[in-house]
Amino acid sequence: VSRDFLPRGSGIVTRRPLVLQLITAKTEYAEFLHCKGKKFTDFDEVRQEIEVETDRITGMNKGISSIPINLRIYSPHVLSLTLIDLPGITKVPVGDQPPDIEQQIRDMIMQFISRENCLILAVTPANTDLANSDALKLAKEVDPQGLRTIGVITKLDLMDEGTDAREILENKLLPLRRGYIGVVNRSQKDIDGKKDIKAALLAERKFFLSHPSYRHMADRMGTPYLQKVLNQQLTNHIRDTLPAFRSKLQSQLLSIEHEVEVYKNFRPEDPTRKTKALLQMVQQFSVDFEKRIEGSGDQVDTLELSGGAKINRIFHERFPFELVKMEFNEKELRREISYAIKNIHGIRQVLPCLFTPDMAFEAIVKKQIVKLKGPCLKSVDLVMQELINTVKKCTKKLATYPRLCEETERIVAGYIREREEKTKDQMLLLIDIQVSYINTNHEDFIGFANAQQRSSQVNKSAVGNQVIRKGWLTINNIGIMKGGSKEYWFVLTAESLSWYKDDEEKEKKYMLPLDNLKVRDVEKSFMSSKHIFALFNTEQRNVYKDYRFLELACDSQEEVDSWKASLLRAGVYPDKSSTENEENGQADNFSMDPQLERQVETIRNLVDSYMSIINKCIRDLIPKTIMHLMINNVKEFINAELLAHLYSSEDQNTLMEESAEQAQRRDETLRMYQALKEALAIIGDISTSTVSTPAPPPVDDSWLQQARRSPPPSPSTPRRPTLNNPPTRPLSGRGPAPAIPSPGPQSGAPPVPFRPGPLPPFPSGGEAHGGPPQVPSRPTRAPPSVPR
Repeated sequence: VSRDFLPRGSGIVTRRPLVLQLITAKTEYAEFLHCKGKKFTDFDEVRQEIEVETDRITGMNKGISSIPINLRIYSPHVLSLTLIDLPGITKVPVGDQPPDIEQQIRDMIMQFISRENCLILAVTPANTDLANSDALKLAKEVDPQGLRTIGVITKLDLMDEGTDAREILENKLLPLRRGYIGVVNRSQKDIDGKKDIKAALLAERKFFLSHPSYRHMADRMGTPYLQKVLNQQLTNHIRDTLPAFRSKLQSQLLSIEHEVEVYKNFRPEDPTRKTKALLQMVQQFSVDFEKRIEGSGDQVDTLELSGGAKINRIFHERFPFELVKMEFNEKELRREISYAIKNIHGIRQVLPCLFTPDMAFEAIVKKQIVKLKGPCLKSVDLVMQELINTVKKCTKKLATYPRLCEETERIVAGYIREREEKTKDQMLLLIDIQVSYINTNHEDFIGFANAQQRSSQVNKSAVGNQVIRKGWLTINNIGIMKGGSKEYWFVLTAESLSWYKDDEEKEKKYMLPLDNLKVRDVEKSFMSSKHIFALFNTEQRNVYKDYRFLELACDSQEEVDSWKASLLRAGVYPDKSSTENEENGQADNFSMDPQLERQVETIRNLVDSYMSIINKCIRDLIPKTIMHLMINNVKEFINAELLAHLYSSEDQNTLMEESAEQAQRRDETLRMYQALKEALAIIGDISTSTVSTPAPPPVDDSWLQQARRSPPPSPSTPRRPTLNNPPTRPLSGRGPAPAIPSPGPQSGAPPVPFRPGPLPPFPSGGEAHGGPPQVPSRPTRAPPSVPR
């Protein structure tokens, strides 16, 4: 960059990752992502902004954060690169740093260098032990093949006199696949003295040219060469990833082409645009609503029933079940019949009642017909709610215009509620029509003469012995001595309840006739998780072997209710105890009168016969009425009148105002489309004008694993004296702690490094001074850079 803009100081200075994007441009300035639109031309201000932004997140007392600072530098003096400066590994927490500061920084570093498109610069000072470099250890973990790791040796000018890093830079002593590059940075004294960056680069160049150990490789050392290598790797990486990247861009382009075609024709200043859009939106809404009701929608819901399917379920499952539930209270019905007969006879009830009063039949039938109003009105409510839900789903496509969406939903929902009231009025009218005249001459009515003899036969012949339900149930009241509770496969028909050993229905255990059976609830025991109901005989007979009750258990209450509904279809009604249903003992006296019992049974059969006619009629008429007065009417309203209501409700310009989100999405989509086309054009140029550099051959880097078990030789070990380079002073001690890697974002391959020659001889123990560094243990082994 040739600019001094990074903060410097003692201790941990970099406390947040700095993502630095270098972009080649004609003018020089900097931009921060958190300061959009602001250009920095004074790089002292850039340094201050980095320090202020760091303190804003991490505080003033050495805290750290993994939230990066994004900085872009545009300059004619840079190559296009992206660099990431990471915090150094801190062993001991200071200030506001947490106790696990080392692990946090390590995780932060791994988060960046683990990316496959990241080139790792493993920076290590020359005056420390290279084999103990934290940077190289971390790089080895994520890049075991060494394809993304470049060693950078700093502070070459600070090594003790008589020592050098020549064998390291020649990639002989501790080899890396991509080798090492040496650099000489400004010292703290140079920084305090405001030494110019250009002057520092010239001083670095002079150092390598004048140093006897580095002059032969000066062209492959220094910051400019490192910059060139990184740029070459970026070029290689782009070339390697071009085929997959081109395919990805083309797929993205195809995915948004249809949307772009719509946006391309968008003309904000066109006066007819809003009118056309309104007509299209209303027409689309009408089509979507009809498709959801008729069941031919382009967006099929796979999670739940909705639209026409749910309304169909209301018509043919929910509504019939509500009608069946009206027959539950059998004992209450018989009590009402007995009261009606006694009240009609009045004072004459002391005389023998020879004839069954028809007025009692009419009174009971009318009362039962009136009870049908509840299920009918409930079905209208359910259909109305489903229509409103369907309207809400259809208006989602109008979200581009919020006011249009709200008005459409309000108008259509209001009209649905209007039709709901009219439909309910028609329902009540239908019930009142049935109540107004009791047609005892109906062809399906059994008549007074055959009421007692034919009623049971008619019911059985109508139903037949068809299978009503199958499923697993547990017989719960078998004693432990007789085997305990067992699960069987039950088959319920119109005449019997049978159970088998398993669902293959080969081994039948028992068949129980349904005559005189009733069902009642049983309280769940404290230790049982099952839900229980029981069958019993109304004539106080044993139901099954020696048991007066047959207790059956299910896993859930819903399953119990379902079995009870199935038993109801088979003619097994629920029972309620006399203590709960009878307010006094007079009802017992009615049942003791044989004449009254006969009349109650006759009227009960007549009521059952006539109510079956009414239920059949109502089950057929109610869905037809709802379909005609609500559903078809709403569809016609949407097709013919919705547009007129929209025009009269609000100004067209207000209705067709776009949402801010839609305008932003249109602009972003058009920009994305243009950017994708430009990117594909650029890729076409790059792929034909660049030359790829092959990756260097593998080297023996096993020293990185051994470094964790025993200290390897120091990189600053004095070389054997030569005629041109006599030693002047032995190594006095080890330097400061190793530095932290500064990973780069791109990867590729630099030029092939020189293949190292044989290792030079090492000094013997007698030549070493007190406290000598360790020497390599394999001086005669073949060069480690030779591929195995």
